Amino acid sequence: MKTKVGVFFGGRSTEHEISVISANQAINAFNPDKYEIIPIYISKDGHWYTGAELLTLSNYRNIPELLKKVQEVYMRPVYGDFNLYSVKKPMFGKDVVTTLDVAVPVLHGTNVEDGKFEGVLETIGLPYAGCNTLASANGMDKITMKMILRADGIPVVDYVWFTDRQWANDRDAMIERVEATLGYPVIVKPADLGSSIGIGAAHDRNQLIEKVNEAARFSRRLIVEHMVTALREINCSVLGDADEYETSVLEEPIKADEILSYGDKYMAGGMHAAQKRIPARLPDDVTAECKRLAGETFRVLSCHGVSRVDLIMDDDNGKVYVNEINTIPGSLSYYLWEAAGLSFESLMDRLVKLALKRRRDSEGKTLTFAQNIFAMGGGTKGGIKK
Repeated sequence: MKTKVGVFFGGRSTEHEISVISANQAINAFNPDKYEIIPIYISKDGHWYTGAELLTLSNYRNIPELLKKVQEVYMRPVYGDFNLYSVKKPMFGKDVVTTLDVAVPVLHGTNVEDGKFEGVLETIGLPYAGCNTLASANGMDKITMKMILRADGIPVVDYVWFTDRQWANDRDAMIERVEATLGYPVIVKPADLGSSIGIGAAHDRNQLIEKVNEAARFSRRLIVEHMVTALREINCSVLGDADEYETSVLEEPIKADEILSYGDKYMAGGMHAAQKRIPARLPDDVTAECKRLAGETFRVLSCHGVSRVDLIMDDDNGKVYVNEINTIPGSLSYYLWEAAGLSFESLMDRLVKLALKRRRDSEGKTLTFAQNIFAMGGGTKGGIKK
């Protein structure tokens, strides 16, 4: 019997379209002899759909027409219920569309990669590939991530952070903090987005104001980082869990400007098609250090499944810093694993096995405390009297 894999993609995210592309690639990589793939598309307004028409990428050119041809579905927030239900109840028969064995989220960005969707799956108890709620949330938020990594001795560039409200209410003080702590040039980012959305370089105060205003359109939490001018970007994928993992070959993306833009990454057909060097041309000791830092980032954040760690190397002094982690990387970083000798099909197979293994491991943990305090008279002080 084939394993039924629900591949979730889309979502209420600025990276919605990139998720659709990544999911299409992942779905086509599964071995059809072993897996029955159930595509589950989450629209930009948060509705779930399934149907064979979702498997054809060109259908997304007209999403309103596409949604007329597919079935709207949902899952109940009941532990152990892995059924996919039809929103439109049939006059006769059951409303169960299918039952999932495991989920593979291929979701990018806010509201879906940041732990919110993972929390839904954990509430239901459905085994799923990838980081759990905590690791997803910490990995998505660049501020929290850098705090955790720095506390564990993993190098990150200097930064300051503030909220959009702090910026609106006390802009001069925020500017002074940036200038006193970092100076110029700096990189301004929304704290919880990916795909280079809302990111910009600032070389003076006027540019800082412009870039922060732009970043504040996308996020409440904003981060300003020291900009490494002699910059080389190096990426490394990590596969496994926090206790046992392996690292891929390294890549060096080729950017057209000071920073790798959304267009650099995706307009040519996705992360796998962007300009890059694989493997990156680095000395052996630098390669080893980049892989070590990627693995340590994965471990310290308690990651699971496959992630991509983006690093920065300062070509002036050779120092390497962790820039960010993508807990559900674009194209699931399959191109880095193919270069390491692991096929896309094998990568997806590993992700399903990791999901099921985590479920087995978690079943051995105690989740309840077998004491009824109510039967022992506890917890009644100050309670409601009848």
